[in-house]
Amino acid sequence: MVFSCWSAKGGSGTTVVAVALAVLLGRDCDFGSVLVDLDGDGPTVLGVPEPSGPGLSDWLAASPSVGAAAIERLEHSVASGVRLIPRGHRLLASEDRAAMCLEKLVDDERPIVVDVGRVSGADDVEDRVRRQFIEASTTSLLVTRPCFISLRRASALPFRPTGVVLVEEGGRALSRSDVEDVLGVPVVAAVAVEPAVARAVDSGLLAARLPSPLGKALRDVA
Repeated sequence: MVFSCWSAKGGSGTTVVAVALAVLLGRDCDFGSVLVDLDGDGPTVLGVPEPSGPGLSDWLAASPSVGAAAIERLEHSVASGVRLIPRGHRLLASEDRAAMCLEKLVDDERPIVVDVGRVSGADDVEDRVRRQFIEASTTSLLVTRPCFISLRRASALPFRPTGVVLVEEGGRALSRSDVEDVLGVPVVAAVAVEPAVARAVDSGLLAARLPSPLGKALRDVA
């Protein structure tokens, strides 16, 4: 089972949602969960040091002699029940090897959460690789605020998510039903902007002490 979390505009809260979802899935599965970080902010949100070794982007750039089995060696234990495959230090530069990686992830017995980051729809290899992970996932989650610019960008993309994780904040003119009408897909979770979540991220405790409102909001998704 592969979940992809992505946004059409920066600052939507995609990494926080991806980390929280991986924590919830890791608690529920005997084998734990895997967080695949295509965006690069996973270690910061998890409160762990940036891995010094290679990451997925380095594997994507490797020669054909480096097979899919090597992906498991990229994993780091970062929280109880959660392992991280970090982004690495290169561009996401090979669609063929991304397809090979996805075949392995889809076959994994553990639930996989991919923090895809922002998708722009640009015709460059990085954006196409990100789209590969979205389109191959079992569940594709657009993380967005009720923001006109974000919704306009998302609606212009040539694909749709399975559902929307709506990050609710006060003072917005657009409602949950407006978001669903614009995108044509359901809001599967509504996450309120909570000071407790910001404090957990800033203190590096999001995975260890997942704030209850965030966990409850995402429980039905997990």
